[in-house]
Amino acid sequence: QVQLVESGGGLVQAGDSLRLSCAASGRTFNNYAMGWFRQAPGKERDFVATISGNGGTTAYKDSLKVRFTISRDNAKNTVYLQMNSLKPEDTAVYYCAARLRYIAITPDSFDSWGQGTQVTVSS
Repeated sequence: QVQLVESGGGLVQAGDSLRLSCAASGRTFNNYAMGWFRQAPGKERDFVATISGNGGTTAYKDSLKVRFTISRDNAKNTVYLQMNSLKPEDTAVYYCAARLRYIAITPDSFDSWGQGTQVTVSS
């Protein structure tokens, strides 16, 4: 497993952008597919985006693919989530997660999780 630490959340206004970062420990970061999930109060943890170990394959929740972009820098052991044109309904705790090898879109498929970072979008 890897240790994950998210950062970059905060309070923004509708229409603003944010970039979340997730720093991973370990020397084999490129062996891990990474994912971003989010969880709003009273709701289940929801898939946002995922990226393969070499960054060549990505997948997104359909409703977010226009505004959100996942990327990674394996030299820095970091995965990013660029979020543009934020809306109040994007308010949630955002989590990054890791799993060996292949990308996935369900939370149960991921083995390691960060502690989460709060994103709040005001109208």
